[in-house]
Amino acid sequence: MYEADLAAVYDAFYEARGKDYAAEAADIAREIRKRAPDATSLLDVACGTASHLQRFAALFDDVEGMDLSADMLAYARTKLPGVRLHQGDMRKVDLGRGFDAITSMFSSVGYLRSTTELDETMRSLAGHLTPGGVLVIEPWWFPETFLSGYVAGDVVTSGGRTIARVSHSVREGGATHMQVHFIVADAESGAEHFAASHVITLFTRQEYEQAFERAGLAVEYLPGGPSGRGLFVGVG
Repeated sequence: MYEADLAAVYDAFYEARGKDYAAEAADIAREIRKRAPDATSLLDVACGTASHLQRFAALFDDVEGMDLSADMLAYARTKLPGVRLHQGDMRKVDLGRGFDAITSMFSSVGYLRSTTELDETMRSLAGHLTPGGVLVIEPWWFPETFLSGYVAGDVVTSGGRTIARVSHSVREGGATHMQVHFIVADAESGAEHFAASHVITLFTRQEYEQAFERAGLAVEYLPGGPSGRGLFVGVG
């Protein structure tokens, strides 16, 4: 299965599994407005299929998105045809404007490979904040909270398709190595299997906080968050 197909499956799977993007976006918007009450513009970095961005668009007057994947963006545009979506790397954002808020959800920051890349990304994002702007990052697990050998499995039905997802994650050095398998089946096409490998860095809480601070942001860590991994909130 190609990435263009994965985008649609990814969206359908998490929606059917019960991920509440609207509630998560509302919670993030509240945290932003606690710190920047007049925030009206938002950039969602690593926006993927735009499931969060679609909800942010109802909460902020001016939203844009950015992702590295052209296929994810193509699918996102079918949901947000009037919104500017940019293909780009979070380490080197260059949009020529500032935003009152910048978000990066679903632990996308974990795909950075080193603290050098983490610093580069935080400087890049901080440079696109308006004065007093807010940066919200959902991290991956910390080294002490990651469970090596963890297996996750779910089966959902959506739009006439049954989608099964099983993942297995182990720690190798300072990173999570995750294997993810999907089986997608419907009455016409039968069953199709595909797999993907992910390497996600286990940055420490201190490494995240230092990256925010080196980018000139006052940072706060909020436990819990949408996926139990917490949130880092920085203010310029």
